[in-house]
Amino acid sequence: MTDQSQPNDLSTNSHDESKATSTRRPRFGKGAIVFAVILGLLFGVGTFTFGYGKGASYLSNNPQTCVNCHVMQDHLDSWQQSSHHHVAVCNDCHLPHDPIGKWVTKADNGFFHSLAFTVGGYKDPIRIKPRNRRVTQSTCIDCHKDFVHPLLPATANDDMQSCVHCHADVGHAGR
Repeated sequence: MTDQSQPNDLSTNSHDESKATSTRRPRFGKGAIVFAVILGLLFGVGTFTFGYGKGASYLSNNPQTCVNCHVMQDHLDSWQQSSHHHVAVCNDCHLPHDPIGKWVTKADNGFFHSLAFTVGGYKDPIRIKPRNRRVTQSTCIDCHKDFVHPLLPATANDDMQSCVHCHADVGHAGR
């Protein structure tokens, strides 16, 4: 005995499935697609810029990295003539010595340097900003703490004379 209702049940089920499929909403809305496209474009432009700007080189400790931007050539040349040329590289003086401070400062400076060098509007020769001047002062004290200890302020909030006020040519001779 064969059941005649079976083929009808199958056709009804397939009809119901196609009807349910046609009433489903798209998985992603237009807003999500636009967002994904914009995110993809930003990622692509960022990746291209990082590669073109030799971004990975900034993760190193090599002074030649600094001259990826032509405005830094005079600074590299003056460092090579300085008394610190044989004992310190750029990162030793211009980045904090603690790991977190080093990478935060590196990221901060990297972003603002690339922005300034891309859109212009920076002073030539470039000038150190107050935040970076404080970092440099701190690194001077860190390396020379045995010698400058008597000169340090009595309390943490007191000011002291900047090391480069008297020793301007130490890191960059003739600047």
